[in-house]
Amino acid sequence: MIVPNISFEFFPPKSLEGSFRLWDTVQTLAPMDPRFVSVTYGAGGTTRELTRDAVDTLHKSSGLNVAAHLTCVDSSREETLAIARDFAAAGVSEIVALRGDPPKDSGAFQPHPDGFANSCELISALAETGHFSVRVGAYPEKHPEAADQAADIDWLKRKIDAGASEAITQFFFEADTFFRFRDACVKAGIDAPIIPGILPIENWQNARRFSLACGANVPAWMDDLFDKAIRDDRHDLLATALATELCSNLLEGGVEDLHFYTLNRPDLTRDICHALGVTPRVELRDVA
Repeated sequence: MIVPNISFEFFPPKSLEGSFRLWDTVQTLAPMDPRFVSVTYGAGGTTRELTRDAVDTLHKSSGLNVAAHLTCVDSSREETLAIARDFAAAGVSEIVALRGDPPKDSGAFQPHPDGFANSCELISALAETGHFSVRVGAYPEKHPEAADQAADIDWLKRKIDAGASEAITQFFFEADTFFRFRDACVKAGIDAPIIPGILPIENWQNARRFSLACGANVPAWMDDLFDKAIRDDRHDLLATALATELCSNLLEGGVEDLHFYTLNRPDLTRDICHALGVTPRVELRDVA
């Protein structure tokens, strides 16, 4: 069996309950020995301080390799780079650089008057510091704002050329979606690693709504399967089986790395990793 390298995405807590949930998630998944874990940055920069605090805490207390999300939204260049300098001072050397989503109900993205106009400018500035390894987002299905997928691939190449070392994809539900995208990227001259993003489905209706909003195709057969599974109280069993099959197909197609969007709910992700042959290897350090 091909055992993948894995990584996990967490989001920062907004409450005491959320803090406990995040720490429980970290305790559950850290023994899987992830290559890195990332901490998200809310739409419109709404979790900027929370992200910084979560990254700092995880870096100091967990022993994990933590990558901080950083976006261009609603901040000047100096403010954004000051956050990056804080990460570097704390010993964090990996950043997931994104344009970021605008604040809710604010319409299309508008750059800050003194800010970065797009993700490429941010990536270039981070690369110039010499302090960071930079990852970026990629879209195996057309981004809702893109003219077509060719434009997405062209933009990804620009991000790699600006200084990014790897890309992590938006989630998808069929392995062929990723393989077609990977082939198109190679044809476009993109030689940086592209890591598939995997979404374990905790709640089918929520996942379906989010998929439609971000442009991820929902196959009709998934609707049918989840309708039956929910009626039979087998939702989690189906979710685990489908994600494990997707990951297995990706590994058979030459993929070596998988990135899991955990939603700070670790059980499905842990079960999928176990099914893929990823066994616990390390113990989490006690919080200092």
